Amino acid sequence: MSRVVLVTPYALSAFGGVQEQALGMSRELTRRGHDVHLVSPDASDTRAYDTPATIHRFGARIPIPANGSRAPLTLSPRAAARAARLVERLSPHVVHLHEPFAPLLGYDILRARSAPLVGTFHRSGGGPAVRWTRPVLRVLGHRLDEATAVSEAAATTMGTAAGRTCEILFNGFETDRFSAIERRTPASPTLLVVGRLEERKGVATAVDALRHHNATASQPWRLVVLGDGPLRPALESRAANDDVVFLGAVDEATKLRWLRSASVLVAPALRGESFGLVLLEAMAAELPVVASDIDGYRTAAGGHAILANPGDPVELAKGVDRALDRSPAALAAARRHAEGWSMASLVDRYEEIYERARGRWGVAR
Repeated sequence: MSRVVLVTPYALSAFGGVQEQALGMSRELTRRGHDVHLVSPDASDTRAYDTPATIHRFGARIPIPANGSRAPLTLSPRAAARAARLVERLSPHVVHLHEPFAPLLGYDILRARSAPLVGTFHRSGGGPAVRWTRPVLRVLGHRLDEATAVSEAAATTMGTAAGRTCEILFNGFETDRFSAIERRTPASPTLLVVGRLEERKGVATAVDALRHHNATASQPWRLVVLGDGPLRPALESRAANDDVVFLGAVDEATKLRWLRSASVLVAPALRGESFGLVLLEAMAAELPVVASDIDGYRTAAGGHAILANPGDPVELAKGVDRALDRSPAALAAARRHAEGWSMASLVDRYEEIYERARGRWGVAR
């Protein structure tokens, strides 16, 4: 058994793909007999999470604009110092930092390098923050013993910003969790959107697609939105009818139930998605998928989702019409595709990378 510390700079108390990756990895690593510790911002968060890992939380959670979103970070130097002291005290075999350059929780861990360090980069796309901090990122990047990225786009972003070559892996997920719940057929066609309610996620396009269809169709659709964010009041006003239901941020069990009881998963993001994990989750749940034709989603879809021009509600509605007629054979093929991105396969790769990091760290020290 080895001791692994997973670090996410984004608070577990806010819904997000990086946080879900960290939680999923913590479950799989623990299942394999590792002693897992999970480090996150938001010291005020006392909720229990679906993981047997030991959770350590530091600093105040502050929403910071980033990549068209608001990242739930901590900017506390004291929190970063405490996290580094924890790592030193635990003497882990490896520390795995997700999005290691996101401020501020992992910075002192990178500087101290008191254990082998693996970094995984999720973000794609540049921006002023990346340009302004490039000299710092190039220094921090060379503190990592091994670097990976979840997509080609994320690897390119970090190569440009930090001059660091990344091994390209993927975002994994526990595929069996998405078919363990009984499949329920809704009484009327039900569209499902999962994600934060912010401009780049394109939820307004899904609302407009539903309104376009329901204005003329004999069989109306219903839209269920899982997630919260700054645009929720505006989106609720835009919908302004009982055909759209906003459930806010929900736990994993609730998300799983909806993935097994909706008719179609709609992923209408406009940009900024390095990898479309939500598409694969829906496929694993045997749910047809309609997604925006953007790089991250196209890669994840692998030809098993219906793609529509981002921001085009009419084309999105046409895609939903087609998705509602997907054959059982097509859904089975999509599920087989999704199983290729399993968390078990991902952790197999990471265990090899952890061993390489330990070897590099031992030589460097």
